[in-house]
Amino acid sequence: MAETLTKLAYQTFQQGKSYFGLAHKTLSTQLMNFLAPDAKQGTEPLSPALLGLIQQRLNDLIDRDWLDAEQGVYPTHLLFDNPWEDFFRFYPFVWLDMPTIWGRAAEKRYQDFSTDIRTEGYPSYYVQNFHHQTDGYLSETSANLYDLQVEILFNGTADAMRRRTLLPLKRGLEVFNLPDHQTRVLDVACGTGRTLRQIQGMLPDTSLYGVDLSPAYLRKANQLLADVPGALPQLIQANAESIPFLNDYFHGIVSVFLFHELPPEVRQTVIEESFRVLQPGGVFVICDSIQLSDSPELAPAMRNFPTMFHEPYYRHYTTDDLADRLEKAGFMSVQTEVHFMSKYWIARKAA
Repeated sequence: MAETLTKLAYQTFQQGKSYFGLAHKTLSTQLMNFLAPDAKQGTEPLSPALLGLIQQRLNDLIDRDWLDAEQGVYPTHLLFDNPWEDFFRFYPFVWLDMPTIWGRAAEKRYQDFSTDIRTEGYPSYYVQNFHHQTDGYLSETSANLYDLQVEILFNGTADAMRRRTLLPLKRGLEVFNLPDHQTRVLDVACGTGRTLRQIQGMLPDTSLYGVDLSPAYLRKANQLLADVPGALPQLIQANAESIPFLNDYFHGIVSVFLFHELPPEVRQTVIEESFRVLQPGGVFVICDSIQLSDSPELAPAMRNFPTMFHEPYYRHYTTDDLADRLEKAGFMSVQTEVHFMSKYWIARKAA
């Protein structure tokens, strides 16, 4: 009975987040069409049949998320973990930032940064307003708004998609048969720390590490992770093209929503760096956007995404063979999964 009530509570919780995301996008689209019609140029409407398919995949994701918690992959409290204080505090700023976003989008000003933002020292491909984020990934405001904006984008399922990395990671770590405190896991491009928070909830005694280019996002990650029981993850500002750890150091590596924001040659470099720092027998789990070969019926949504959200490397990513890239780097036994709007690669380094 308690289990049934928990499942019902979770479904209601997710449905509420989904409705919130839909309501926000509907209202903001109507306002954009009225106030800044040029900001949406080049997009195509989605058919009712396609919208129905997307909703069915969303429902399947929620069912899978509940099943993994029910089977003990991770505790059920993770299903309800949401930064409500941040959401209520920063949601008004999402609206206040929209006119600025629409103006940049209409005028295609993709490298605009505030005068107090330092952009030197970063790779050129990174100095962009990805998602039309004001100041890209380099400001405190961007870091405060990011998780809320991604949840709105995915109708409240961003964490559920992140959690699809937990089962293959947990299974991959079991081959070492080590105590949790001797196990090391790295999150490449950890951002605000949402994925690390999920891993920390599942494996509280595991030694967790995160690297990211943005000092602002790392500061946000420290805030997000400080109140979770267990060891505090070690966060380092670094480029994933040169991960600052010794060879064969980690037992598991994850990377979430990174590869579609990298130029093709950089994707290969990051994969090779991940291979270098992973122990023989270790597991590498990538979560990113769906690709055309897996979901051709969702092609209209994929075509809209880079137009609406300024993702300059996304179109190439949708046809890029990451399994081949992983194998070229030395990974073996590459498997893939698709859940809702995300695709997953699970790869091992030979023991």
